[in-house]
Amino acid sequence: MGLFRTSSTTTFLPRPTARSPRLEPLAPVRATPAQRRTTHMAASLLLDYPDAATLAAAREVRGVVGQLPDAVQTRLEAFLDDLEAGEPAALEARYVATFDLKRKCSMYLSYYAAGDTRKRGMALVRFVQAYRAAGWEVDGEELPDYLPMALEFSARATTRDEERIAAGLLGSHRQGIEVLRSALAALPSPYALVVEAVCLTLPPLDAETERRYLELVTSGPPTEMVGLTAMGPLEPFAPAGAPPEEVRR
Repeated sequence: MGLFRTSSTTTFLPRPTARSPRLEPLAPVRATPAQRRTTHMAASLLLDYPDAATLAAAREVRGVVGQLPDAVQTRLEAFLDDLEAGEPAALEARYVATFDLKRKCSMYLSYYAAGDTRKRGMALVRFVQAYRAAGWEVDGEELPDYLPMALEFSARATTRDEERIAAGLLGSHRQGIEVLRSALAALPSPYALVVEAVCLTLPPLDAETERRYLELVTSGPPTEMVGLTAMGPLEPFAPAGAPPEEVRR
């Protein structure tokens, strides 16, 4: 089963209000590019619906969190402890109650800025443009602004331009991520720990990164499209038309 799921309940909720107390932004920790990528991939997996595939991936995440900065490691390990202690049916019910039924806990980043208005359609297009500018096509059923998808994109960004696009995409939606963190903390929900781990690895979006990000996104996709095919919960991006045996090399 793939990583991404369609949630019509969330998609058609009104724009969230500002009733949850806003938390102060977390000061970023010192992390290497590899640590940032590992954190974002781990969060991408852990923020997905807790089915059997996600729970299996969580066991793999447990094996790599030791290489992360202490503040990130502590939060992810605490969440993994909570996940492992829960019954599958209860975990699934909690996930639905948290992310599908509470509009301030939406996993769709453009939702925080635009709600379900005409502006949101343009925001979704911008996500697709960002992915394509890095040479990727979305291979899944979720909307392109789905936070786990954006985090996986960031985790797979290895070239300078890919990193700038990923940083610009997450940085331009940092306010939405912070609203989500505040809402989860107010519940309280253990998922706040995962979002906190992400926030700890998101530096402020500097002017040069923002400029280059917008330049790359608006210039269109590169001539050569490269990527990975969908292989379960780890790979929702794939170049259009590429056969599995080619892109797995």
